[in-house]
Amino acid sequence: MKKTIYVFNDGEFKRKDNTLYFETETKKSYIPVEDVKEIIVFGEVTLNKRFLEFITRKEIIIHFLNNYGYYIGSYYPREHLNSGYMILKQAEHYMDQEKRLILAKAFVHGAADNIQEVLRYYVNRGKDINTELESIYTLSEQIDDCNNVEELMAIEGNIRDYYYQCFNSIINKEDFHFEERNRRPPRDRINALISFGNTLAYTAVLSEIYKTHLDPRIGYLHTTNFRRFTLNLDVAEIFKPILVDRMIFSLLARNMLRATHFEKKTNGILLNDKGRKVFVEEWENRLRTTIKHRELGRDVSYRRLIRMDLYKLEKHLLGEHTFEPFVSRW
Repeated sequence: MKKTIYVFNDGEFKRKDNTLYFETETKKSYIPVEDVKEIIVFGEVTLNKRFLEFITRKEIIIHFLNNYGYYIGSYYPREHLNSGYMILKQAEHYMDQEKRLILAKAFVHGAADNIQEVLRYYVNRGKDINTELESIYTLSEQIDDCNNVEELMAIEGNIRDYYYQCFNSIINKEDFHFEERNRRPPRDRINALISFGNTLAYTAVLSEIYKTHLDPRIGYLHTTNFRRFTLNLDVAEIFKPILVDRMIFSLLARNMLRATHFEKKTNGILLNDKGRKVFVEEWENRLRTTIKHRELGRDVSYRRLIRMDLYKLEKHLLGEHTFEPFVSRW
């Protein structure tokens, strides 16, 4: 099975014959190219055209994050599956406000439904979050009444506000008290975890989009503009509650992340190198985790579920089936 390579150290990427080669000041590593699905780079790396030509031929994406864990950009090899017809269909569903709103609502419904599933899981384990859950349910009932994307984004924002109010009850740790969502830089440890996890979710979805006929530059909930990619942001909304947030709760409940895994930088709080390594190892485990798929009757990994939602989106754009996002049922 192909895997994601995470690079935390500074060094140089090269091509050595038919394999990848990464050299630091103290170590040289050979990486069999056939084993690599994508590369996520945190450190300062150098690479040359010969290396880029090689990974392009092997259809390997490189995602670049800076030392603070913020997404910088991706080397996205030429689209081997892109379809002109599919791009026209994506644009048609964006330019037609009614068609765009249908998809935008579906993404918010998916996010809201999965948020509620997460909260019900913790209600069943004695957490006092029923009031917030009821408020989220009431807001979710208003999604279909929205007349434009701006109204929809407002509802989605209110749902997340109530959702984040549940975090302290779920986590219940002094070192991980959470006031409110903030970014760039995160001002507490929970915000640092959410931001880092969301970045990994966005890159994972982007890598899966590459294996479909979809163009990641055309999204529906997030406005398509001069930003490089938006479709991955849309689709990630569905999966962030069940992948990122559930994983954060699990890591903290098992004491796998502690206050010592964080450091203060640029007026904010960020995961240190040890903390990131713990997080990405658990992230990869989470993506590989399989669940019994009700319709297929077999086990499917969470990474595969992301791809399946992208296939469903393709069928929606082609007029074959209405897009219904994946909703977890524990």
